[in-house]
Amino acid sequence: MLSGSPLFRLLGDDARLRILRLLAAERLNVSELTGILGLAQSGVSRHLGMLKDAGLIAEQREGIYTWYRLVPSLQQADNGFGPLWPLLQAHFEQTAGTAAGRADAARLEEVRRLRKENFEQHSGPDARERQLVPGRSWAAWARALGHLLPAWRVADLGCGDGYLTIEASRWASRVVAIDRSRPVLERARALARRRGVRNITWRQGEIEHVPLRDGSVDLAILSQALHHAADPAAAVAEAARIVAPGGRVLVLDLREHDQEWVTERLGDRWRGFSDATLARLLKRAGLSDVNVTVGARRAGDPFTVLVASGVKRAAASTRTS
Repeated sequence: MLSGSPLFRLLGDDARLRILRLLAAERLNVSELTGILGLAQSGVSRHLGMLKDAGLIAEQREGIYTWYRLVPSLQQADNGFGPLWPLLQAHFEQTAGTAAGRADAARLEEVRRLRKENFEQHSGPDARERQLVPGRSWAAWARALGHLLPAWRVADLGCGDGYLTIEASRWASRVVAIDRSRPVLERARALARRRGVRNITWRQGEIEHVPLRDGSVDLAILSQALHHAADPAAAVAEAARIVAPGGRVLVLDLREHDQEWVTERLGDRWRGFSDATLARLLKRAGLSDVNVTVGARRAGDPFTVLVASGVKRAAASTRTS
């Protein structure tokens, strides 16, 4: 256990203080910490090792994960670290109000949301308090619902690494996946090859200028892509153009929020959209039966996912690209 000058030199590193602040709020694994901190996993592991050697954090192995948390004695008066905990608390409270602190807190809430959506939400560090249900996941539910859908022709606009594309390919007759980045498309194509998927066509292009014919698909999906668009209205109009009469446009995106860090770190052009804005974009694209609902929301999480959809009627106008 470190004390005195070596301990304070250890805590002179901002990344280690951020880790302690996060672990004071939630037990986390290396992957989760890496996502929140935006650091290389090797660096996060090194910092965790130093904090563990100093006696400040403890680790616990469960299944394939190793979980980290503050040692319970750290917050006690006779912790062997002197006045360290009051000093850390003061630092945590001061940092919470900064832009960096708010960004870390927002990403922590996203981790909590993802756990909940995968039925992995833990109610406490004691294993008896956790509710784990083997084999229960949103992915399984999504695939089950896919059994009820027709064999549509699908366009995944702004497909990214292709995870949603591959899920859609399980029930679609064919999927066209479009993204502006060639390296991203190559990663997605490699993932599809590893999974033995053969009904996907990968094409490079902008979602504001989709390289597909009018009415060539039955469903166009914009999943977490619209907030990256230079012109969201043009992107939705393009999605409507390529959908055949009777087909649908489906949008999953963030409700408008105040998290400025997403612009610099993630390259977001828009900090989400209001419910009314999404509805207006779909209606202006000539879609009817427009519906906007909340797809995912968690108390304390600055990010709410909206789901918006609309139907292309036979009389809807189209244009050629």
